[in-house]
Amino acid sequence: MKVPAFLLKRLFVKGSLRNTSGGFEFKLKNQLGSGYAYGLLPLVVDGEEVPADRSTFSINGKTMTFTEVSKESPASLAMNKEATIAVEGQTLAPGAHKVKMGFIVTGLGELRFDLVDNVVDG
Repeated sequence: MKVPAFLLKRLFVKGSLRNTSGGFEFKLKNQLGSGYAYGLLPLVVDGEEVPADRSTFSINGKTMTFTEVSKESPASLAMNKEATIAVEGQTLAPGAHKVKMGFIVTGLGELRFDLVDNVVDG
């Protein structure tokens, strides 16, 4: 069973894409149902892949690089909880940007979606 990309896009918090002192970040909020990902696929920003070791997933005070996410240490996103996806070492120019993201979920395989948002300086 695949989850349609249009549903996965609902995870993204519109207007949350912003530059930080060391890179950029955006928020995800799960309104679909609790789940665990045992893999986070590298982000693709405006057609350029971001190294997974420069991307982090943070929730409930716990931060892990995309490369640390595994079956033994999954990334969880409980219902109505917000997570921050951050990239270090790369800021975004003002304007709209396209970000592609993907998860690997037990029983569902790879789930991918993309989002477009304007950078809000933070």
